[in-house]
Amino acid sequence: MNATESFDIAVLIGRFQPFHNGHAALLAQALATAPQVIIVLGSAHAARNAKNPFTWQERAAMIAATQDEATQARLRFVPLRDYYDDRRWAEAVSLAVGALHAPAARVALIGHFKDASSQYLKRFPGWTLLSAPQAGEIDATAIRRIYFEGEDAPATQALLGGLVPRTIAHYLKGWSGLPAYAQLRGEHLAVEDSRRTWGSGPFITVDAVVTAEEHVLLIERGRAPGKGLWALPGGFLDGRERVLQGAIRELREETGLALLDSILEGALTGVAVFDHPDRSLRGRTITHAHRFDLGPCRLPEVAGADDAALARWIPISELAAMEDAFFEDHFNILDHFLNLAT
Repeated sequence: MNATESFDIAVLIGRFQPFHNGHAALLAQALATAPQVIIVLGSAHAARNAKNPFTWQERAAMIAATQDEATQARLRFVPLRDYYDDRRWAEAVSLAVGALHAPAARVALIGHFKDASSQYLKRFPGWTLLSAPQAGEIDATAIRRIYFEGEDAPATQALLGGLVPRTIAHYLKGWSGLPAYAQLRGEHLAVEDSRRTWGSGPFITVDAVVTAEEHVLLIERGRAPGKGLWALPGGFLDGRERVLQGAIRELREETGLALLDSILEGALTGVAVFDHPDRSLRGRTITHAHRFDLGPCRLPEVAGADDAALARWIPISELAAMEDAFFEDHFNILDHFLNLAT
């Protein structure tokens, strides 16, 4: 930063899952740059998973706990959901941050270019980017691996103690006694086992968005990852299937929807590809989502089977309130087809 340059606001963007010493160094630079710091907490308003175990409220509490009371008063937290669309996400960040400062405010964006995932830092031309050096070899992925895979509690705490601020280490120790920890540890181990068996992709999957009488057909996942979360009927494409054939097969297998292929093919109103690199914990997964609109009719009978614990017709009007109960990016897929206006 130029010695004559000053800023009103410093912005720090991240998932902070969890907040570690590298993040703490960035926050210290932000606090030294401007009197007020806005911390954008990504991957908010979503179901917990092994990659994003903490809610945005928990992350805000963790970060605040690392600072004294006077410094806490200088922090503002902004939760932001994932859009899996870089342009839409950047617009949402700009809008959310802009709502917290005067139009003429001088804004600095504090960040570190770690790899290709850091390119988002270049999406804010109205802000001054202050690139920070890496603070040691600290990586949140490795920290989560230690946290979820550790078999010896004292050893795990000792390892984490050198990677995260002291207050965060205490928070993580206490949080490991909550029910959510055991569930997410099981999910993490299931994902790692899947990667060892099947690799990390690319994989091709198919999903079905079936609507009828202002309802959409959803399943509740019966297995990890995402056990107990709402999802679209779908799965992996078989070797010699066309994607439409695969979508119809998975739809029948998971919901028992007893409609002829010809009826479903006639109800097909759209297909979209969702290929964001981070859309699935299991690895690079590219899905072809098919929209079937059955129109005004009596809702067909359905029953969960195969990977689905249950299948149910859900009113479309209720989906927006269920955002934090969906598997992976399935809420975003629904938003794409149904314009849920989130």
